[in-house]
Amino acid sequence: MSDNSLASPLSAEKQEDQTPVAIPVYHLKGYPTLTLFIGNKIAANDPELLQREGITSTMNFAVNVEMLPLTLANGVAVRRTHIGLIDGNGNTAHHLLSGVLALAGIIGQASPGKDHYPPHKQGNVLIHCRGGRSRSVTILALYLHLCQSGDFPTFETALEHVRACRGLDQAYPLRPMIDLAHTALDLLPAREMFCSPEMKV
Repeated sequence: MSDNSLASPLSAEKQEDQTPVAIPVYHLKGYPTLTLFIGNKIAANDPELLQREGITSTMNFAVNVEMLPLTLANGVAVRRTHIGLIDGNGNTAHHLLSGVLALAGIIGQASPGKDHYPPHKQGNVLIHCRGGRSRSVTILALYLHLCQSGDFPTFETALEHVRACRGLDQAYPLRPMIDLAHTALDLLPAREMFCSPEMKV
């Protein structure tokens, strides 16, 4: 038996973690040029990919990932937002809901173009964590259910849609994330009032 036969190849998951992933998930009604993407940290730091896909904002849900400022070749500064979640146990339901609100906020946030602001142009949004399989998928599914409930009347329908787009099986998101999402939904007395009308675009 040779030494090479003892070396196990990188898993498909680890290989993917070295490749930029940015997959369109939902085209927001009322925003004809605004699409939500799911992806990984590699994609969030790839200026050529971001510019090609029209992504000008990134929403990072990984507590263990910090994204540096990034300016695209066209001069647009990528707007970074960060809500740090642990992958698995250790988060609170309120933290998950804050992530949904933050995502809804950056979707509708203006680009005022003030002299002392980095130059920004509203565009598509990349939702990511480290690998884009668990934390970001959970939050995006919650957002779709709570803020786009006409298309996603239940959390499960939203989750299956994001899974299908991302090419995930039932192993992701991690079970504690799904359970916490249900706990978060139970905190809401009236789900239809969670997102204000301007968030339901």
